[in-house]
Amino acid sequence: MASFVLIHGGGHGAWCWGPLMPYLAAPALALDLPGRGRHPADLESITCDVWADSAAADIEKAGLSDVILVGHSMAGLTLPRVVERIPERLARLVFVACTTPPEGGSILGELDPDVAEIAAAANAAGAEQFGLTDEQAMGMFCNGMDAVQTRFVLDNLCPEAPGPLSEPMRLAGLAQPVPRTYVKLLRDATLSQELQDAVIARLGDAEVRTLDACHDVMISHPRELAELLNGYL
Repeated sequence: MASFVLIHGGGHGAWCWGPLMPYLAAPALALDLPGRGRHPADLESITCDVWADSAAADIEKAGLSDVILVGHSMAGLTLPRVVERIPERLARLVFVACTTPPEGGSILGELDPDVAEIAAAANAAGAEQFGLTDEQAMGMFCNGMDAVQTRFVLDNLCPEAPGPLSEPMRLAGLAQPVPRTYVKLLRDATLSQELQDAVIARLGDAEVRTLDACHDVMISHPRELAELLNGYL
């Protein structure tokens, strides 16, 4: 039976998928990557492989196959590594406004200058201080949201592991013949249209879908994103 597995991005956790899940037409498992929620960990010790190992283990523990693996934003670091580990369990990859740097590149080298400056400053502060101000978070994630949606984001954002932002990217998993989709967000204030297009180009034969939404589309437009995802069942 097909199912969805949902992987959050930076500063987020499984909580961010809550508004989306009621609209999905198949069982869905929202994961917490190490460093938050169900998987507390020392943020300073976290690497991309730690995240991928945890996600693959959660999928295997749940006994899931025919998985539509959905990642958001910084989950673009994790998805290719999960494919390396458990390609036989995956039916499709869906990159929702993901940042997936080129081979050997890093997120800090990939982001648009204004966003990279914010990320680099947070990175330099260390894990205990690695968070965003409300003003920064609203500008990056919440444009177009109503007051309730915005408050939901601000109340739940969490500190993030600094290491993965500068860790070299590994794209070997994308050589696996797992179909893939990129969901491009037209009002994204975190990832420019040009950056999203660059990621699409390096994913290799990715289907492209668009939604007129901000970066945290699963919160601002959960019905529309669910309708798109349900089309892969």
